[in-house]
Amino acid sequence: MIRISTLFLLASLGLATGAAQAAQPASELTGCAAKRQAISEQIEQARAHGNSDQQAGLEKALSEVTEHCTDANLRKEREQKVLDARHEVNQRTKDLDKAMKKGDAEKINKRKDKLAEAKKELQEAVDELER
Repeated sequence: MIRISTLFLLASLGLATGAAQAAQPASELTGCAAKRQAISEQIEQARAHGNSDQQAGLEKALSEVTEHCTDANLRKEREQKVLDARHEVNQRTKDLDKAMKKGDAEKINKRKDKLAEAKKELQEAVDELER
């Protein structure tokens, strides 16, 4: 289970770095097929740049995704990520409210920044769920 979670983390990080390529409108793939396609594109980039370590890691990730990824599990995972992100936004909102009641300008600014970051992560999770 830890191995699969690590794989998904690595694949997600890889997808984040190649988001521009994965978001190209030429591909109408969704779910696991889109994930495999994005990893394949990253493998080609790693190969083109001569990054054999990255290529090997991505090939392993592709193998694991091919073997273990199901659209239902991927959707469930993405839905959970959205729920977690919503919870984080709620928590950050409460933290900001507390800071505003205390009136500490420095803490208010920090809490605003953290809330903005949490909202950005929520939007990314929602966007990913829709893919």
